[in-house]
Amino acid sequence: MPSVPSFPRHSARTQGFTLGVPRTFTITPDGKTVLFLRSASGTDRSNALWRWDVTTGTESLVADPAALLINDEVSDEEQARRERSRERATGITGYATDSAGTQVAFTLSGKLFHADLNTAAVRELPARQPVADPRPDSHGRWIAYLSGGALRLINTDGTGDRALAEPETDTVTWGAAEFIAAEEMARYRGYWWSPEGTAVLAARVDEQPVQHWYLADPADPAKEPRTLRYPSAGTANADVRLTVLGVDTAPVDVEWDREAHPYLVTAHWSRNGPPLITVQSRDQRVQLVLAVDPATGRTREVHRDTDEHWIEIKPGWPAWHPSGELVRIGVDRDSYRLFVGDEPWTPESLQLRSIIDIGEDVLVSASAEDPAEVHLYRCTADGAERISAEPGVHNAVRTGTTTLLAHSGLDSQHSRFRLADGERVLGEIRSYPETPSIVPNVDLLRLGDRELRTALLLPHGHTPDDGPLPVLLDPYGGPQAQRVLARRQGYLTSQWFADQGYAVVIVDGRGMTGRGPSWDRAISGDLAEPPLQDQVDALHALAEQRSEIDLSRVAIRGWSFGGYLAALAVLRRPDVFHAAIAGAPVTDWRLYDTHYTERYLGDPARNPQDYAASSLADDAENLRRPLLLLHGTVDDNVFPAHSLRLSAALQAAARPHTMLSLPGVSHMPTDETTSENLLLLQIEFLRAALGGDR
Repeated sequence: MPSVPSFPRHSARTQGFTLGVPRTFTITPDGKTVLFLRSASGTDRSNALWRWDVTTGTESLVADPAALLINDEVSDEEQARRERSRERATGITGYATDSAGTQVAFTLSGKLFHADLNTAAVRELPARQPVADPRPDSHGRWIAYLSGGALRLINTDGTGDRALAEPETDTVTWGAAEFIAAEEMARYRGYWWSPEGTAVLAARVDEQPVQHWYLADPADPAKEPRTLRYPSAGTANADVRLTVLGVDTAPVDVEWDREAHPYLVTAHWSRNGPPLITVQSRDQRVQLVLAVDPATGRTREVHRDTDEHWIEIKPGWPAWHPSGELVRIGVDRDSYRLFVGDEPWTPESLQLRSIIDIGEDVLVSASAEDPAEVHLYRCTADGAERISAEPGVHNAVRTGTTTLLAHSGLDSQHSRFRLADGERVLGEIRSYPETPSIVPNVDLLRLGDRELRTALLLPHGHTPDDGPLPVLLDPYGGPQAQRVLARRQGYLTSQWFADQGYAVVIVDGRGMTGRGPSWDRAISGDLAEPPLQDQVDALHALAEQRSEIDLSRVAIRGWSFGGYLAALAVLRRPDVFHAAIAGAPVTDWRLYDTHYTERYLGDPARNPQDYAASSLADDAENLRRPLLLLHGTVDDNVFPAHSLRLSAALQAAARPHTMLSLPGVSHMPTDETTSENLLLLQIEFLRAALGGDR
């Protein structure tokens, strides 16, 4: 009988128990078929394309990478795209269909594949390689795709491969999202088919203005350094333009004031109106929705938002309602609300998170009084009706009257995926994740005057009579992200740390999503003090309520912004925090990208004091506590320079610390052995610093 792996190994092998879970759903317009991706088991990283027949309740395999004899070898461009979207799976990681949902395009190893669901035929098309982001037109006649910086077109029968637009220089790409769009705006694509399938609205990106940065892997001295274009705060961004590329007609450039509004946030092209684009000013305080005339390229302003701090980007808008009104998410008093035209369709009591689907009604996700829960609402001019019943976190995909409902909660480890037509349940998509050996022992709390949403995890079997425990804060703490949710996913690793003999505390402070505009903007001009103070306040409020908390032994760990927050904690509040583990921390905000950093801290040339106050090097001489720095040697999001510069400042101040480089690792480790050993190394560090071994 095979031995049961340790939790760190099991979690690493299953990518946090996400393998084998269905994802990326498409419902055909007739409501008869659901397409989705899923790997064969909870330890299989290779996704295949599946279809589920609504009438019979049976599923069948459409395309299997193993059957197609394809190894998952990806180009540098595809690897960068996966890094931006935090994609860790292999095999088929994305696909696109025509409007009927019968013609499907996807890539494997940089090759283009076409699946015809009418005939069940799957074949490789002779496209120029490497291929990225293939998308059929609405009628399934052509497939547009990206290759070598060009936006190309090929017939679905494999003939007529040609370029719609080719790069004029080696710094130009067509149809791809630039770095900050994919990393910070959640815009992962750069072209959009017209509803008729006769033209493509395409982004032309020129990175020539963007500064060069160089990323070498010290573990491989024979390998040439990568030359990257990285727009750090205060420096030039890529030049982004739009063109309407006709399949059989001349291109038409789209006109707007790009100097005043250089950021292309998103685009939308449906049958309900002309194409829409959303553009922002560099300081993100002005955002315009523009309607595009595809025949002339001229634009007209449909809507304008302004904010003294910044405009928050929310998914799913702008778009046209079938009535011809603009559908958008807007700020009203201290709420994010759904507007159709000028009329609000959601009450002030809801904080809108995303627009999911637009029909005569509008399906949205939102939180009410508890940001730890996310529910689905069907909205009309008469108001918003909640359609998700169980406590927890809900999401959905809808086409017509058919809805795929995804739910996860605290009462079950795994998510459920049910298909419904109105209130009639049609069936359930099967999921094959591994079951972890750990069940989170979690209490969701509201602490202090700000009612900070907090999760407390204690060792299984621990009672107050056992005495107080050393504390491990395990936050992310950064803008818009959220850790404290009413679902088990996200708490497993924290529970493993708890079971080593710690009270693990996760706090969502100011700036994190779900609590409204003023909460989001409480970090404006200061990324250090509000997030750190919220951790301190929650910890002290918790200690007043729970006897299990030992304030004389407190550590903090985190990754990315969480790593920054951990290092910040021991540097500025050694009276509270006695050890820290900082993974891939941003230590100097001048070295992070434009769209994210300038949103919160502004222009570094105008606000140098805000950058200095939010960065860490000047605090190096204050280190009195154990600090473990972890950083991947090829991280192209938070460059290794962040940890190296902090380490250099600590050495110059003669402050002992530990720095562990992760060879060949980018922003998040994906290798099974590395992921497992990182957890084991962290627990040994904590035991040495605080104790806690049970």
